[in-house]
Amino acid sequence: MFRPRLLPEKSFPSYAYLPGKYPHPVRNPLGHSYRSDPVTVAVGEALGSDVFRWGIDLFNHGYYWEAHEAWEPLWQAAKQSAQHRLLFKGLILLAAAGVKIREGKRAAAARHATRAAGLFRQVVSPGGLFEKALGITPAALAEHAQAIVAYPVVLREPKPAQPEPVFDFILAPVSESV
Repeated sequence: MFRPRLLPEKSFPSYAYLPGKYPHPVRNPLGHSYRSDPVTVAVGEALGSDVFRWGIDLFNHGYYWEAHEAWEPLWQAAKQSAQHRLLFKGLILLAAAGVKIREGKRAAAARHATRAAGLFRQVVSPGGLFEKALGITPAALAEHAQAIVAYPVVLREPKPAQPEPVFDFILAPVSESV
């Protein structure tokens, strides 16, 4: 499956983090994101921000822990917008499910995916805003998340340092003016 880049000028991290396999990206001095500057984005700008788009690039290319970290500040900033908060938390949990799938932890992946599906089902997208930003409806994301539970992903030979996309869909904004 072709996986486009939204921010091709940004280099991917040197490894896709899996807990216990490589240095923690932000806490360990050898981590790929050690001493990264904190990010702040206003909720109204979040879906069109490079922070959000970087999270999509990371997610689509199998850097699930890193995608989770990219979206975390957006979720934290969304305290005044319940719908944005639900969407970002769902994306974070879906990324966490990706990490657990890569670790071979099916039960944990299913828990995260089930929680993500539940959140996506609660999302009401004002004027199709979220669909444009993701290229997929929150309801369809809920179905994809639930499919992880019904049909667990089994990796052939996990490659700990290499990113490995585990989902059969991609996130792709519909237009540049989100």
